[in-house]
Amino acid sequence: MAGNTPGPVRILVVDDDPGDVLMIEEALADSDVDKVIDVVSDGQEAMEFLRREGRHTEARRPDVILLDLNMPRMDGRQVLGEVKQDDDLRTIPIVVLTTSNADTDIVGSYTLQANAYVTKPIDLDDFNDVVRRIDEFFGRVVVLPKRA
Repeated sequence: MAGNTPGPVRILVVDDDPGDVLMIEEALADSDVDKVIDVVSDGQEAMEFLRREGRHTEARRPDVILLDLNMPRMDGRQVLGEVKQDDDLRTIPIVVLTTSNADTDIVGSYTLQANAYVTKPIDLDDFNDVVRRIDEFFGRVVVLPKRA
């Protein structure tokens, strides 16, 4: 349990690559941090989930978002911009977890108020280690905002 958050940490994974989603889920499952994982496959669906619209009317507010940048329909940059401009959503920490190590993406993400920027490692063991570290940090170390 993180900080003052009652119950499991709720993680929203926003990624259009089923292989990456599977690796993220497996890495998160390997830790003993109590968590609930929700997955959406693009930015438009992420915004529907966060705003409890469409098929996501029963969605629970995540405690942290793992966000890929390059996705169809609405990319991660657009999601980041919308979430951080929304008074009801802006306090949700967002970790950009992407393959891009381009300076423009890194600077752009922090300019849009990303809480962290992490490049997805190519090596499976390194990938698992990175995701577990994110999980450990947000699941045990940080104090997350109380859920609305």
